Amino acid sequence: MKAFDWESRIREWSRQQIEALEEYEQEELSPEVIESGFLGYPGATEEQISAAEARLGVTFPPSYREFIKVSNGLYSTSEYGIKFSSVEEIQWYILDRESYIDELIELHQNLKPIPDEEYFIYGNEQSYIRVEHLQTCLEISTEEYFMIFLLNPKVITTNGEWEAWFFDSKYGDAQRYPSFGQMMEEILNDPEFLG
Repeated sequence: MKAFDWESRIREWSRQQIEALEEYEQEELSPEVIESGFLGYPGATEEQISAAEARLGVTFPPSYREFIKVSNGLYSTSEYGIKFSSVEEIQWYILDRESYIDELIELHQNLKPIPDEEYFIYGNEQSYIRVEHLQTCLEISTEEYFMIFLLNPKVITTNGEWEAWFFDSKYGDAQRYPSFGQMMEEILNDPEFLG
């Protein structure tokens, strides 16, 4: 996969998002954001990234690292939209949700396990999630209307990318992607995804 130009894609997406807002909606954003036309935050430093990795005991996947170097989090243009978290805010999904995950695993215990040849199909034909992976997923956004973005360290590609999920906690399922970069490429091309 070719390198993703995070700076230009976030800037283009930001411009489209801000232009699509009604005047009263634009007033909810700070004057600095409107003036800059950028819905990102200043990029994380290597020190901030390393501190977060040490705190969590992980090495972030390459595409996520590149994203946070350009924008350490990402605004939503709506009061109810999902906001990508800064590296200081990200945490393990299981915190405060252990009983929910246990219930979900119990609900799925009698189901036939998903074989790899089915699990590793992405897009419209993909299978359900492996719910036990929620025990080790990293949450990288706020949760709004039961939807949240997660990184799954149980599935790592040969180049160090983690599987990325757009997870629906109401139904216990997710749209899965082979990497954070591939997920964001789709999101940043969809003007309504984070609105």
